[in-house]
Amino acid sequence: MSRFLARGFSAWRDLPLLVWLLAAAVVAVAHRWVPDGSWLMLHLVMLGAATHAILVWSHHFALTLLKLPATDAGRRDQAIRLALLAVGTLGILTGVTASWWVLTLAGAVIVATAAGWHGVTLFAMMRRALPARFRVSVRYYVAAACCLLVGITFGVMLAWGWPEPWHGRLLVAHALTNLLGWVGLSVTGTLLTLWPTMLRTRMDDRADRWTRSALPLFLVTLAAAVAGPLVDSVWLGAAGIAGYLVALVVWGRGLCQPVRTKPPREFAPGSVAAALLWLGGGLTWAGWVLVTAPSWDAIDDRFLGPAAALVAGFGFQVLAGALSYLLPSVGGGGPHAVRVAQAWVNKAGGLRLVAANGGLLLWLLPSPSWVKVTGSLLALIAGAAFLPLMIGSLVAGHRARTGRGPVAESPGVPAPSVFSSGQVIAGLTAVVTAVVVGVGVDPAAAGLLASSPASSAVAATGRVVHIEVTAVGMAFEPSSVHVRRGDRLVVTLTNADATTHDLVIGQARTGRLAPGARAELDAGVIGSSIEGFCSVVGHRQMGMVFQVIVDDAASEPSAATSAPTTHGQHPTPAAEPAELSSVPDSVLPPLPDEKVHRLTLTIEEVSREVAPGVWQKRWTFNGTVPGPILHGRIGDTFEVTLVNRGSMGHSIDFHAGELAPDEPMRTIEPGQSLFYRFTANRAGIWMYHCATMPMTAHIAAGMAGAVIIEPDDLPPADRSYVLVQSEVYLSSKATTASDATEVDATKVSAETPDYVTFNGTANAYDERPLSAEPGERVRFWVLDAGPNRPTSFHIVGTQFDTVYKEGAYLLRGGRDAFGGTRGGAQALDLAPGQGGFVEAVFPEAGHYPVVSHVMVDAERGTHGVVAVQD
Repeated sequence: MSRFLARGFSAWRDLPLLVWLLAAAVVAVAHRWVPDGSWLMLHLVMLGAATHAILVWSHHFALTLLKLPATDAGRRDQAIRLALLAVGTLGILTGVTASWWVLTLAGAVIVATAAGWHGVTLFAMMRRALPARFRVSVRYYVAAACCLLVGITFGVMLAWGWPEPWHGRLLVAHALTNLLGWVGLSVTGTLLTLWPTMLRTRMDDRADRWTRSALPLFLVTLAAAVAGPLVDSVWLGAAGIAGYLVALVVWGRGLCQPVRTKPPREFAPGSVAAALLWLGGGLTWAGWVLVTAPSWDAIDDRFLGPAAALVAGFGFQVLAGALSYLLPSVGGGGPHAVRVAQAWVNKAGGLRLVAANGGLLLWLLPSPSWVKVTGSLLALIAGAAFLPLMIGSLVAGHRARTGRGPVAESPGVPAPSVFSSGQVIAGLTAVVTAVVVGVGVDPAAAGLLASSPASSAVAATGRVVHIEVTAVGMAFEPSSVHVRRGDRLVVTLTNADATTHDLVIGQARTGRLAPGARAELDAGVIGSSIEGFCSVVGHRQMGMVFQVIVDDAASEPSAATSAPTTHGQHPTPAAEPAELSSVPDSVLPPLPDEKVHRLTLTIEEVSREVAPGVWQKRWTFNGTVPGPILHGRIGDTFEVTLVNRGSMGHSIDFHAGELAPDEPMRTIEPGQSLFYRFTANRAGIWMYHCATMPMTAHIAAGMAGAVIIEPDDLPPADRSYVLVQSEVYLSSKATTASDATEVDATKVSAETPDYVTFNGTANAYDERPLSAEPGERVRFWVLDAGPNRPTSFHIVGTQFDTVYKEGAYLLRGGRDAFGGTRGGAQALDLAPGQGGFVEAVFPEAGHYPVVSHVMVDAERGTHGVVAVQD
C-alpha cells in the first residue's frame, strides 16, 4: 500500500479504472441482452470509472496544491477508501440490476462512507496547510464530495421504487446532483491548473480569481436546479441549470487565454475541450426537457438524450482526456519515458475525437434508425480505443524507464499535432461512412428508394403540376389532385402526424418520413388515373390514399397498384406436412422475489414460423410472439423501457396498470424509447399490446403479450402453462424466413385469418405436446390477444374443477362462487382482451387434445395435446 501513486503502474490507482471501463465497453456491446443495460453502462462509467478517478486525482492534486507531503498513513487510508468505493460500487450495480434493494442500500452506505471520508480528509488537509495560491481547487473538491453524498441518497430512494411523479422528480435531482455537483465541481476545480499544463503554456493570471468567484454561483445554481424537481417546479430547475451555465462562463474565461496562446496539439486537451462543449450542450438540452415535458414521469424517457450527452460526451471524454495526460506524466522516468508513454495515447487522436463525437451526434440527432446504430457503433469503437492505448501507454512507459523501449524524438522537436488535416479527414470519412452504411441498410427510412416514376406511353405536355400534401390524422390533405394526360406530377409531402408515413404513387415513393419530416416525390408523366397510398402496414386500409385523377380519362378505371388479394383455404393440422423449426415455450416463468420488476422491451421486426413450414415477418417485443411473459404479485411495480428498433411508429399499453395513457402509451418512432411504469393493483392475466393505429394490424402482426398477477391466496400447482391465442393474416405464404412478408391489413379488417394460434404458432403443441403426469394438478393461464377472434378453451377428456375469469373465481375446487354443490366446467370462454385460468387433474395416462371450441379456429391452428405419462 505504501507504493500507492508510486511512479509507473499502480494497482490501486489503475486496475479498478481499467476494470470499470472494460465492463462498460462489454455492456455497451451487449446492452440489448443485459438487464438494465443502459443504466448499467452509464453507472459503470460514472459511478465506477469516473468516481474512482476523482477520488484518486483530487487527493493527488490536493497534496500538490497545498504543498503537503505524502505519508505512508495517508497512502494506506487512500487505498482503503478506494477499496471501499470498489466494493460499494459493485454492491450498487448488483443490487439495482437484481432488484435487491438491501444490497443496493448496503453498497450505497459503503460508497457514502468512502466519499464522506474523502471529503473530511480534504477539509482537514486545507485546515493544516499554509495559505496556497490554488487552494480554491480543494474547496471545489470538498463541495463535490458533499454533493456525492446527497446524490447517493437520491439514488437509494430511486432504487426503492417511488411512484410517479416522485420517480421522475428524484431521477432529475439524482442526475443533476451527481453530474453537476460531484463530477462537474471536481472537473472545474481541477482544470484551473490542469488545463494550461496540458496545453504546455502558462496560466491566465486572472484564472484563480475567476475560479473563486464562480464557486458560490455554482453552488447556489446547483441547489436551485436540484430543488426545482423536489418542490415540483420545472422553472426553478431550469433556472438553476441556466445559472449553472452562467457560472461555467464565469469560470471558463480562465481557459481562453491559454488556448489562444497555444491551441491543442494532443489528444488530452482536445478531448477535454470536446467534453466541455458537450457539458454546455447537454445542460441546455436538459433545461429544455424540463420546461417542455408535460409531466415528471415523461422526463424519465426524454432525459435519455441529455443524459447520454452528459455521460458519453462530457463524462467519458473529460475522463479520457485527463487520464491521457496524467498517467504518462506521473509514470515518471524522465522526459524520454513520458514522451514515449504520451505517444501511445496520442495515436490517431484526431481521428478518434472526430469519429467519437461525430458518431455520438449521429446517435443523438433525429436520424434514421440504422444511421443511429452505425453512429453509436462508431462512437463506441472510437471511445473504446482509449482502453488498449492506455494499457499500451503504461507498458511503453515502463519499458522506457527500464531502458528497453524505443528512443523518443529529440526534446527540442515537438510531436506532430494529432489534429493534422489527414487525421481530421479520416475521422470525417468514418462519420460519413457510418451514414452511408446506415442508409444502405435501410434506404427507405432515409427516403432514397424512389425508383423511376411509372408512366404510361403517352406524350408529355411539358406542364409540371406541383402540389403540397400533408399527412395528418391518418389521411392526406388534400386527398386528390387533377392533372391532364401527359402532365408531370411533383408532390411535396409533409408529415404533420404523430407517426411515420410515406407516399407511393406507381413506382415512385418518398421513403419513410418521421413526424415533422418533409420530402419531394416526382411521380413522373401521368398517363392515367392512379391511386397513391401510404405503404406503412395498415395505413392504406385506414384511408391514407391519394387520388391522381386524369381529367380527360374520367371513364377509365383507376389503375391498381397491386393485384387484389384472395383468401386461400384455411389449413388444418393434417394439411401441413412440414415440421416446425422451433416451438414456443409455454411454461409459466417462476415468480421472482423482487417487488420492482425492471425490463427492456425492444421492438424488432423478425421472421418467425407461424405454422409448420410457413413464415411471416412479425413485429415483436424482444423477438418473440407473444412477447415476454411478466409474472408478479399484487402490489408489484413494473418499470419497462420500450425501445423501438422497428421501421415505423409503435407503442405499448399494459392492461395491468392504471394510469393516463397520454404519455406512457404514446407512439414512438424508430430509434426512440420511452419509460413506462405501473403498479399491479389487481390479480389476473392481463394483456399488453401495441396501441398504435391501426391497432388491429399491429396486434395481428405479433405485438402482444401477457402480465400474470397472481391472486394473494393462489395455491401452488404441479405445473403451470401459459397459452396466448392470437391470429395470423398472411400477405404471402412464404416457406423460408428470407421470403417472409408482413401482415395483410386487408385480411385483418375483413376478419379472415389464415391461422389462429396458441403462442404465435399454429399447431405447435401437436408436434411437441405439453406434458403432465396422472394425478398432477395442472394450471392453464389463457389470454385471448385477438385482435378479432374469441375463444372457448377446452381440453378433451377432462373437466375443470377451478375456473378463474377476469379477476374472479367461477369455480374453485369444484364449488361455485356461492359455495354451491360440487360441479365442473368444460370450457373457459374469453373475448379478445380477456383472460383467466383453469385447473385440471388428469385421471390417467394418455393424450388429451387442447383446442378452442370455436371449431373453425381449432382447424386453423388452436390445437395442441397434453401428453400425460407415468
